[in-house]
Amino acid sequence: MDIADAVERAGGIVHRQRLLDAGASASRLRAAITDGAVRRVRRYWIADDHAPADLLAAAQAGGRLACVSAARHHGWWIPSGAPDGLHLHLAAGAHAPSGGGITAHWRAPLVPRSRYELVESVADTLRHVAGCLPREQALVLWESAVRAHRIPLAELRRTTWHSAASAELAALATDLSGSGIETIFAHRLRPWGIRLRQQVHLAGHDVDALVGECLVVQLDGFAHHSSSADRTRDLAHDRALMALGYRVLRFSYAEVVFSWPAVEAAIARALAQRLDLPSR
Repeated sequence: MDIADAVERAGGIVHRQRLLDAGASASRLRAAITDGAVRRVRRYWIADDHAPADLLAAAQAGGRLACVSAARHHGWWIPSGAPDGLHLHLAAGAHAPSGGGITAHWRAPLVPRSRYELVESVADTLRHVAGCLPREQALVLWESAVRAHRIPLAELRRTTWHSAASAELAALATDLSGSGIETIFAHRLRPWGIRLRQQVHLAGHDVDALVGECLVVQLDGFAHHSSSADRTRDLAHDRALMALGYRVLRFSYAEVVFSWPAVEAAIARALAQRLDLPSR
């Protein structure tokens, strides 16, 4: 087998044993390292020049990506303001890497993980996020994980988290938010005590939120409206909703994330006018 190709297919870094199990011989592996086609990271990891920096750092530290770093690796929706530094889970007794910007996690894993993996389990990522981030940011990541991995909510709630923060998030999380800003919106409106439903099917499409009976809220994500056709479709849906007696408020990613008081004020004005109720 071609060692360099195998490492590239594995994402740029792979445990030595996986190459041997796939049919590579120890002599060919040594030759590939000697020739510079790949390189050894610590004792057991083999990498090429395109190996992701975070995975290299985990291998060099003898640990795994954890918490927000693992969430980024999984492709979860990362909220604005989430920490940028590298989070690593290290075995008990291991030395934390020197240098700034690294947060070490030491708790025993919830879920056993193969020694050939450089990223902790989804469950352990959720637990670390719950203990490391403010509740709203953590909830955004939890609901993103639910979407990305199609985790049944009942499974979340049956898990023994050994963490009060994780148990609280397991009770709060839903599978209704289509993006992080929808999670933020619903989370911030919950304390108002109003009737708020997500992903309600109206006029042929799901709406992001329905407040009361008639106030529709649509939230445009960061990368929303990639084409004029998308925008045209959304405006047509807004008109169809209004023709049926609904009132529509539409907010952008920037408004929800960076100008929340203005969003809150717009909703408050609508509620003061009873726009959440049918017209008399």
